[in-house]
Amino acid sequence: MEAVPRMPMIWLDLKEAGDFLFQPAVKKFVLKNYGENPEAYNEELKKLELLRQNAVRVPRDFEGCSVLRKYLGQLHYLQSRVPMGSGQEAAVPVTWTEIFSGKSVAHEDIKYEQACILYNLGALHSMLGAMDKRVSEEGMKVSCTHFQCAAGAFAYLREHFPQAYSVDMSRQILSLNVNLMLGQAQECLLEKSMLDNRKSFLVARISAQVVDYYKEACRALENPDTASLLGRIQKDWKKLVQMKIYYFAAVAHLHMGKQAEEQQKFGERVAYFQSALDKLNEAIKLAKGQPDTVQDALRFAMDVIGGKYNSAKKDNDFIYHEAVPALDTLQPVKGAPLVKPLPVNPTDPAVTGPDIFAKLVPMAAHEASSLYSEEKAKLLREMMAKIEDKNEVLDQFMDSMQLDPETVDNLDAYSHIPPQLMEKCAALSVRPDTIRNLVQSMQALSGVFTDVEASLKDIRELLEEDELLEQKLQEALGQAGAGQAGSKAELAEVRRDWAKYMEVHEKASFTNSELHRAMNLHVGNLRLLSGPLDQVRAALPTPALTPEDKAVLQNLKRILAKVQEMRDQRVSLEQQLRELIQKDDITASLVTADHSEMKKLFEEQLKKYDQLRVYLEQNLAAQDNVLRALTEANVQYAAVRRVLSELDQKWNSTLQTLVASYEAYEDLMKKSQEGKDFYADLESKVAALLERAQSTCQAREAARQQLLDRELKKKPPPRPTAPKPLLPRREEGEAAETGDLPEELRSLPPDMAKCVTDFVYCCH
Repeated sequence: MEAVPRMPMIWLDLKEAGDFLFQPAVKKFVLKNYGENPEAYNEELKKLELLRQNAVRVPRDFEGCSVLRKYLGQLHYLQSRVPMGSGQEAAVPVTWTEIFSGKSVAHEDIKYEQACILYNLGALHSMLGAMDKRVSEEGMKVSCTHFQCAAGAFAYLREHFPQAYSVDMSRQILSLNVNLMLGQAQECLLEKSMLDNRKSFLVARISAQVVDYYKEACRALENPDTASLLGRIQKDWKKLVQMKIYYFAAVAHLHMGKQAEEQQKFGERVAYFQSALDKLNEAIKLAKGQPDTVQDALRFAMDVIGGKYNSAKKDNDFIYHEAVPALDTLQPVKGAPLVKPLPVNPTDPAVTGPDIFAKLVPMAAHEASSLYSEEKAKLLREMMAKIEDKNEVLDQFMDSMQLDPETVDNLDAYSHIPPQLMEKCAALSVRPDTIRNLVQSMQALSGVFTDVEASLKDIRELLEEDELLEQKLQEALGQAGAGQAGSKAELAEVRRDWAKYMEVHEKASFTNSELHRAMNLHVGNLRLLSGPLDQVRAALPTPALTPEDKAVLQNLKRILAKVQEMRDQRVSLEQQLRELIQKDDITASLVTADHSEMKKLFEEQLKKYDQLRVYLEQNLAAQDNVLRALTEANVQYAAVRRVLSELDQKWNSTLQTLVASYEAYEDLMKKSQEGKDFYADLESKVAALLERAQSTCQAREAARQQLLDRELKKKPPPRPTAPKPLLPRREEGEAAETGDLPEELRSLPPDMAKCVTDFVYCCH
């Protein structure tokens, strides 16, 4: 049946428009109630007038439907600002022609203008749906949509405009139109279903629903009141609809027979095919006087149904021998309504375009907008209170946990040399002589230090020796004689300089020791930093965690990530809510809304926040579960935390020590050089002092010798005698005997003789 010729469709004529002189009334109302210059709205009024002219002379195409919808919406916008309804201040006469009688009907009500536009919108959609031949799949879809749009326009007119402004817009006629349009939309869907070879049972149900819609329309056509309203076209429509009822009933039973055939119920198949043939014959009887397209469709259907019936009856008579049940014993076919009136929204911005009178906002709309803003603020305060409570709990909880997501699982950091230390290693790698230079510098400093110390020791020994000799001389000659020996002033100056240099040396010795200690402390670290990176890495502490410890870490890290994800999502949702509330301006909608239903309108408008509120509530509710899991994970993490804390302390300590050694290198070199310079200067001074000490001591020794010689010459020369043997060398500690003295000294007092004897031994 997919190739059956298409049945003709019923379409409605458009109403013809008369006068609607709205401009003077609008200007007068604007001046009186808005206090504005009405001439400032001349451009808007001209736009509306032009739009009306296009609407009453609408082209018979889809663009015409758009023009009608746009004009309908702009009328709604105008009425919301300027009351032009029946009995209202700015009402003016509106004239249109009634379809069936051709009479002009006038009402002082802008709603009459809107109703006539709505009627023409439905009529134009019916016309466009009927015009298409529906030979292609796309054509069937377009026609089906047009008929549903027509049904939607008539249904909206019936529900929202209860007053019957004219016969053609009475409730009975509008109900008839709705059923006709739905029946024709379902018929288009049936044609496509057969073209797509849908299952027989589905096609039968779709066809049965076509019959149901047409039966409703036929009942309206048979109503005497409706018949009297329709006049001449009532008979034509009734004949076509009655014929279609039988025709599509035949199609439904044909496909029920196919369904029985698929189920191998051959007796039922014959019964359905017999019924389909009977109904088709009834349709043929009612089709007298119908156009050729109807006759062609009926003939095609007869060929199909008749062939199916004859074949099924023959097979059952000769092969299957199943009893043929009565039709009324079989399950009736229940229709499947797959079409509906497509709703009309007069104020849909996508259809109406920009509001022509957007600048003209009534005070009531401003007041309603303020009330709506308070509702939005109340909603925001409610949500923010919940968010802040949860955030406070979360912040306190996280502070008590002392868990930083960035450092909880920082094991990777311990497997690499830190950038700060790597930088020091790189700096030392381009200076390979660092350690050698430092050691050599410190060795040179030690050498100079040793030389200075030796020179100071020599000076001390010279001074001590001179002091001893001076003391012996004094004992031998007495204070009077010894005081003549050498210059004491020069010796005292040498002694003072020695003491000064010795004090400086002792102080510098402590600094030198500290410098060597610092070098010994850092030189090992410097050797490490200048060596291979593997050795540097090996010197750093490493974590010693078991697989269980690592699993605990990963679990804690995962939950902390969930906490952060929850925070981020909460912030994002809060921001979205704030932005949506800020941008939500329904003033334009409030202008066109019924003020008696403001509360309902607010509720509808606030529903746009429901999705965000649900997401936020889910986010807030999830916090308890997340924190509970975090508490459990933190308990398991306690032992691991101690291990990582100790590791972190060792790591930081080692790192700081190595970095400090690198940074101490330049300071060590500088202080080493300063020490060398200091001791070089001190060495030169000490060396000069040593020479002075030597020369002074030598001069004093010579003076002492001369003094002693003079003392000896003062005595009478000895008598010549035989040479006496030299005095024997007296051992240390052995007292000198008077008898051992030369003859000429024996006469000296015993004490004097002893001193002279000791001095002689010292000289030897």
